[in-house]
Amino acid sequence: MLKKVILSAAVSLGFASGAMAAGGAGHVENFDFSFEGPFGTYDQNQLQRGLQIYTEICAACHGLQYVPIRTLGDTDGPGLPEDQVRAYAEFYEVFDPELDDFRPARPTDHFPQSGLENAPDLSLMAKARAGFHGPYGTGLNQLFKGMGGPEYIASLLTGYTGEEKEEAGTILYENKAFPGGWIAMAPPLYGEDIEFADGHDNDLHHLSKDVSAFLMWTAEPKLMARKQAGFVGVIFLTVLSVLLYLTNKRLWAPVKKKYKA
Repeated sequence: MLKKVILSAAVSLGFASGAMAAGGAGHVENFDFSFEGPFGTYDQNQLQRGLQIYTEICAACHGLQYVPIRTLGDTDGPGLPEDQVRAYAEFYEVFDPELDDFRPARPTDHFPQSGLENAPDLSLMAKARAGFHGPYGTGLNQLFKGMGGPEYIASLLTGYTGEEKEEAGTILYENKAFPGGWIAMAPPLYGEDIEFADGHDNDLHHLSKDVSAFLMWTAEPKLMARKQAGFVGVIFLTVLSVLLYLTNKRLWAPVKKKYKA
């Protein structure tokens, strides 16, 4: 099921509904995120800012139907207090089959689906998109830079040139990061769209980076736990290798001594 969801998001015409004209892959900038690298962690303040951007701008069209609202309180995530999670859930309405009517959402419910039919769900978009490729199909860029899903999203949001054209009755917008160069989604962010309570920078670059980090968390909420488990596994295997080497050396020492004699 999860693979189908990722594939569905991957083929959803980029980040939003758009016409993929003939041409190569777009330019993806290598943003510096706190969660990158073997010891990287999510910046909780950044995730909270990204949640605010998604709620005030992105949620009008794009859903997060595979993300439980209660996870907003996770310490490895935005880390909202329990009362804030409950208050946030009540902003949404969900259909309850038992009531045969809509009711305010609860923390145990999921985020709503996309409000527009042609707007892809963003729950797993950061993992569905690969920002870095090659060279020549070798995947070396992905080895050194990672898959680049959040970089692709941030580059897409900052990649609008301001040029427009009409094609088959649809307005297309030039975007340097979108494959083919033209996308049907109008620029969702312009800079200074939102005021943050902590006074953080709200220019286009920072807004794009914050919401991309949040979408990386929705796609990989257990990233930090996975890294920790991997680190413990590496230490365990290293210790085990040393013990096996010393055991082997001790077992074969009498035999080697006999043949030397």
